[in-house]
Amino acid sequence: MKNNILNVFSLLLLFGLLQSACSGGVKKDYKAVDIQDLAKNQTEVHGTEIKEGEIEFKNPLNADMVKGGQNIFDLKCNACHRLTSEKLVGPGWAGVTKRRTPTWIMNMITNVDMMLEKDPEAQKLLELCLVRMPNQNVSKEQARDIIEFMRKNDGEQ
Repeated sequence: MKNNILNVFSLLLLFGLLQSACSGGVKKDYKAVDIQDLAKNQTEVHGTEIKEGEIEFKNPLNADMVKGGQNIFDLKCNACHRLTSEKLVGPGWAGVTKRRTPTWIMNMITNVDMMLEKDPEAQKLLELCLVRMPNQNVSKEQARDIIEFMRKNDGEQ
C-alpha cells in the first residue's frame, strides 16, 4: 500500500515537473498575420509576351536550371500543382511539356493576365479549375528554369 502511494506521488510529481518544464513560464504573444498587408509594398510584376523562337532547348537538360526550377516549384507552385496528373487547385504537371509549347508555358507562368484574357486554352483551364492562377512574380529566367524542371518531370534527359 505504501509503495502504491509512493508511486502515485512520484507520478504526480513527475507530471508537475514536466508540465512546468514544457510551459517554461514564458508567455508568447502571437499576432495574426495579414498576407495582404505583407504584400502591399510589393509591386506586382507582369512579364512581356514571349514570342515563338525566343526559347531554346538543349539536351541533355541543364542540371543547374532543373535544380533552380525545382526550388521555385517547391516555393511557389507546390501548393496548387502536383508533379503527377492529379488536379489539386491547378492542373497536374505530368506531360505538360508534351501538351503545350514552351512559349505557351512561359507566358502562362510570367503573364497570367494576358493569357487569361486572350488564350482559349488558358480560359478553358480557368473554367476547369475554377481558380485564377495568381501572379507569382516569376521572372523570365525563373520561368525558363521551371520549364527545364518540367521537362525532367516529363522524362527528358
